[in-house]
Amino acid sequence: MTSRKCWRPRRRTTRRLAYVRTPVGKTSAPLYSYFALVADDPSVQIVSQAQTWYIRDMLKDTEHKDLPVLSAAAPFKAGGRGGADYFTDVPAGDIAIKNVADLYLYPNTVQAVVITGEQVHNWLEMSAGIFNQITPGSADASLINGDFPSYNFDVIDGVTYQIDLSQPARFDKDGNLVNAAANRIRDLQFDGKAIDPAQKFVVATNNYRAGGGGHFPEIAADKVVFVAPDTNRDVIVRYILEQGTINPSADANWKFAPLKDTSVVFDSSPKARQFLTEVEAVAVEDAGDGADGFARFRIRL
Repeated sequence: MTSRKCWRPRRRTTRRLAYVRTPVGKTSAPLYSYFALVADDPSVQIVSQAQTWYIRDMLKDTEHKDLPVLSAAAPFKAGGRGGADYFTDVPAGDIAIKNVADLYLYPNTVQAVVITGEQVHNWLEMSAGIFNQITPGSADASLINGDFPSYNFDVIDGVTYQIDLSQPARFDKDGNLVNAAANRIRDLQFDGKAIDPAQKFVVATNNYRAGGGGHFPEIAADKVVFVAPDTNRDVIVRYILEQGTINPSADANWKFAPLKDTSVVFDSSPKARQFLTEVEAVAVEDAGDGADGFARFRIRL
């Protein structure tokens, strides 16, 4: 009797391990988050691709079917207080359920909101609060505001934009308007044209953000038009199964605005060094060792 009690949990554990290790598809490029806070990133890109695919299908027979669909996603594992090993790193090749759990840490469910172009702009202004204000001409200024959680650094896919680091943040980390005249988000475009502040967009996101999590201005439950029964993780798995082989290469839809004679530094994992030549839209240099096992990197703006 005792041996049976010991054996059954082992069998359940074995089955569970086999399940999470089962490939659901392939990725044609590695998925990593080493540079997720400084450049468009493959680990965030794949989440947005899956969310956009899912929401377009869910809304195709609704009153919102003709609205353009954008997708908001943030990096969850981006170092910081998690340490120098707290990053996503999935090699090219087979991708399993355990890898999807590494990409998307939380059991959020998918939701969609309808907002205006002006609200898209403010969403991005809030996200840009993760960066310190940089004085033009500075050398190796610290880029990242360590008090701003990476899971609130939403990248919105489907639009293109630049982030002007010389500007102060428009909102503080609690969503309070602190610099009404500030415009970190520059050249915000949809479909190759300046975004219309009055145009309506569907934005795919998660229940945390759509319900007001992170204190993003005007993003709350009253904007929600679709509540999914599916978790974001499940949607990513279904997307990979449908595609067979995914291409998570970042499309560089955002970048920093140029600042003459200015450089900034940030920390990431030493493992990031092997991916330096793959970063899109920004040239990242190895700047030596940081503290607590991190590596330091430089960007010349």
